[in-house]
Amino acid sequence: MPGVLIADDDGSIRLLVRACIGSEGYDVLEAADGDRAWELLRQHGPSVALLDVQMPGRSGLELTRAIRADPGLRPTRVILLTANARPEDVAAGLAGADLYLTKPFSPLELCGAVEAALGPGPLPADLSHGLGAGRTR
Repeated sequence: MPGVLIADDDGSIRLLVRACIGSEGYDVLEAADGDRAWELLRQHGPSVALLDVQMPGRSGLELTRAIRADPGLRPTRVILLTANARPEDVAAGLAGADLYLTKPFSPLELCGAVEAALGPGPLPADLSHGLGAGRTR
């Protein structure tokens, strides 16, 4: 069963993501800081990681770089969640992440991004905010 890691210091965001994937049978892991998120990533190797860019411990950007540097985690789809919408922030995020969603986002946008990330094939570029481009691998 695919795993989903939700790493955000905002409990309401974690709850929203959990609601998005509902009872689909996914193994959902939660972390309120980047250090715990890294532990869960290493232990469970989830299929999708939703990472807040600014949270205690390791940032979402640091985690993204670590995921891409680890051969066992490299296939993990990464969705960054952030209030940082400046073009340079978006570009830095998309240098390693598959999608970049800026807060505030609608629950439908977030659910659509999670569903797309759990599916096969490349992620649609129009799911990312900011520069309007996602990564494909």
